[in-house]
Amino acid sequence: VIDATSLGWGTRVKGFIACFAIGCLCSLLGSCLLWVPRKGLTLFAVFYTLGNIASIGSTLFLMGPMKQLKRMFEPTRLIATIVMLLCLILTLCSAFWWRKEGLALLFCILQFFALAWYSISFIPFAR
Repeated sequence: VIDATSLGWGTRVKGFIACFAIGCLCSLLGSCLLWVPRKGLTLFAVFYTLGNIASIGSTLFLMGPMKQLKRMFEPTRLIATIVMLLCLILTLCSAFWWRKEGLALLFCILQFFALAWYSISFIPFAR
């Protein structure tokens, strides 16, 4: 069963590139939609968040889902992971549920810094 469900290295790299490209495209599209009147900020928050989720999801192809989850919640990067996930959730909540565009923009900025902090946590001695 394990051999039948595991992906080859070439397939993993292709999945990573495709998912990362979709994430970058969503983030770029969100930046372009920022200037749409009345709904632009909400669209930006949603597409920017979806882009970040796709970019994070792209690493699942390289490491595998279980190894990625284990590494995300290691003690050295636990706080970075929680802050990043919280910012992703709060951005979507402020865009859809609370309908506060300024708050959505603030959470997008925090999301950027949280994702940078999370990414740096994978580099030894970088923090």
